[in-house]
Amino acid sequence: MLSSTIDTEAPGQKLNLDRREIVKMGLGALLTSVLPLFPTRQAWAKRSFKSWKIAFRHAHTGETFAGVYRVGDKYLPEAFERMNYVLRDFRTEEVFPMDPRILDILSLLYERLDASESYQVLSGYRSPKTNAMLRGEGTGVARNSFHMYGQAIDIRIPGQNTKIVRNTALDLRAGGVGYYPRSNFVHVDTGKVRSW
Repeated sequence: MLSSTIDTEAPGQKLNLDRREIVKMGLGALLTSVLPLFPTRQAWAKRSFKSWKIAFRHAHTGETFAGVYRVGDKYLPEAFERMNYVLRDFRTEEVFPMDPRILDILSLLYERLDASESYQVLSGYRSPKTNAMLRGEGTGVARNSFHMYGQAIDIRIPGQNTKIVRNTALDLRAGGVGYYPRSNFVHVDTGKVRSW
């Protein structure tokens, strides 16, 4: 078997490699430089490093968030800290961590609608106290609302027909979708696929 001696960076040290190892190293370098040319590698890279963005304004407080909240499969804690604050229960000032999946649903919905205006958020997190109060007012609030777990958001998009927003959200088949034409908003949540 042929072997070669290759100098390492440390003076006086030699590394013995046989011909197969040298060929393997060469093939590895070749594949690393060629693989990016194949569509599957490009598709993987695009999917892995895609930036997920969202922009919204809370209708009751006027506070906003606009920016990247996820890169590939990594959620950005700083973005969630700000979003959780903006989406807090504005009646009690309670901040609660929002389910990242609800933001993914909104991001995908926005992209599908090809919208240009930011979301207007009517309700994000809702404390049990607020939920009970709204339920007592007879406004059609569920006893065990997904809002109390940071898993629902009520939205509208200025300039977009609410019925189209609802239909597009239904097409995603990503969770629950409620349609409130009189109040001109759509409810989306991370529960099972259903609609009302």
